Amino acid sequence: MTKNNIIKTFPPTVIAKMKQFYQDWSITSAPPGAVFLAKLDNVTITAYQKSGKVMFQGANAEYEASIWGGEEQLVVSKENSQNSSHNYEPPANVTALSLIGSDETGTGDYFGPITVVAAYVAPENRLKCQNLGVKDSKLLSDQEILDIAEELMNFIPFSLLVLRNRQYNELQQGGKNQGELKARLHEQAITKLLERIAPVTPDAVLIDQFCSPNTYFKYINGKPNRSIPTYFKTKAESFSLSVAAASIIARTAFIKEMDIMSEKLGHAIPKGASHTVDQFAAKIMMEQGIETLNDYAKMHFANTQKAKLLAEKQ
Repeated sequence: MTKNNIIKTFPPTVIAKMKQFYQDWSITSAPPGAVFLAKLDNVTITAYQKSGKVMFQGANAEYEASIWGGEEQLVVSKENSQNSSHNYEPPANVTALSLIGSDETGTGDYFGPITVVAAYVAPENRLKCQNLGVKDSKLLSDQEILDIAEELMNFIPFSLLVLRNRQYNELQQGGKNQGELKARLHEQAITKLLERIAPVTPDAVLIDQFCSPNTYFKYINGKPNRSIPTYFKTKAESFSLSVAAASIIARTAFIKEMDIMSEKLGHAIPKGASHTVDQFAAKIMMEQGIETLNDYAKMHFANTQKAKLLAEKQ
């Protein structure tokens, strides 16, 4: 069973690095005594300087905690529909398979679109990807991601979809939750890529898991009609080159979209969902009105209300 709650201890120097690393995802409502509280996709991280303990909670707790090492103090496992065993786990030989990998970014950022990419790394391109430095995009800087993607997109086939904020807000206000929107985008990207690489037929599709397979199939109105199996794995980009390639291209698209938006807005837009983001949103509200945010932000995030309160205090 996956570990959904993990507590580890770290020296102050590591906690300081973690605080800086997660600054774009930090929020102000940290519990008493906490150095920082950060919320990413499927994991919440709370760090305490005095005790040196850091708590990782959520679907991606085990993976996130593994990045930093540290001494594990306590593990509490719980049944979770997203991570409990299912029939769509990739097989043990998954790294040897010819895969289409699918991943997304931008879902935890207040500003910016959601970008979803399906990518295919053919067997003959695996070594080239490895030599290029393809790996989990979270372990790379934005500049490294851009540099790798520039070459990567020249030799691997992929399908990119961008859900920009105005359309996202319309769909969300119409009753579509983020999970459903992501599932539909993933499935559309995978379908487009399969058409693009035909008659080549990969061994399988691997989706970076953000909900249970049954929920995913419910969102897309049934199991996909394709001859190859579909697998789901949390943090699949950490061991699949295809998913890692998809994550790099998706992040590149997100970065470029943010640059375009920043130019249109006349300000450099901060990433994440931190207090800095609240302050920036409040500034835009005061300068250009709340309606302007509809083109740049995910309006249902709590940041909107926080920004309103900040604007009212000015």
